[in-house]
Amino acid sequence: MPGEFTGKVVVVAGGSRGIGRGIAAAFAREGAQTVLAASSPDNLAAAAEAIARTNALRPETCAGDLRTLSACEALHARVKERFGRCDVLVNSAGATKAGAFTQQADAEWEDGFALKFFGCVRLCRLFWPMLKESQGHVINIGGGAGRTPEPEFLIGGSCNAAMGNFTKGLSRLGMRDGVTVNSILPGMTETERVEQLFQQRAKALGKTPDEIREDSLKKSGTRRIGRPDDIAELALFLCSPRAGHIQGTAIAVDGGATGAYY
Repeated sequence: MPGEFTGKVVVVAGGSRGIGRGIAAAFAREGAQTVLAASSPDNLAAAAEAIARTNALRPETCAGDLRTLSACEALHARVKERFGRCDVLVNSAGATKAGAFTQQADAEWEDGFALKFFGCVRLCRLFWPMLKESQGHVINIGGGAGRTPEPEFLIGGSCNAAMGNFTKGLSRLGMRDGVTVNSILPGMTETERVEQLFQQRAKALGKTPDEIREDSLKKSGTRRIGRPDDIAELALFLCSPRAGHIQGTAIAVDGGATGAYY
């Protein structure tokens, strides 16, 4: 609905590119004041400019390494000082690496969990009082690999599975505090991130990125790769009054690729 989020403050971790940027643009289109957080000031500036050109409110930006507690605290402090409220928190930051399991060192596992999992946990903890006050919403962007693990994506699959458990558990607190907490599990989506994963898987399997893309589509049986807008539209719905009775749910947006029933 046009203007549905007017007056709301929406914080998007990982909002400078890909799915996070698509979600931020959708909320801004519907009147929200968005706050984009990511590590690159240049990417944040480009995203804010692109969203502002759509006649939406210009996003606030906060650059920092969300793998660290200090950056998460700085984002929270910025939002609290600038707006004094948070109605929606979207955790979309993450860059877990694909590759051959025996060649992935501890540092790669630690790096993947530091951003996607611990960044999500810390931001939820920091923003929870404001979300409770606004009776707001948390959207955690996981991934289908948490349900259907593969040997060339064990870091991502493990991290997504942990996020799923965390989200479900947090939703029980949300039931008491009036905050809805849900997960979206994207499948392959046209982003720079997916192109990087294709390259990493190609290296691990001795194929080309184009072959990995073609193999992935054949294996999934889907007609196309997803788009950030596919995920953004669901995020809008889950944070609207129409979805007020949806709590603790993980919804796949993957064109039917996930074979599991749950």
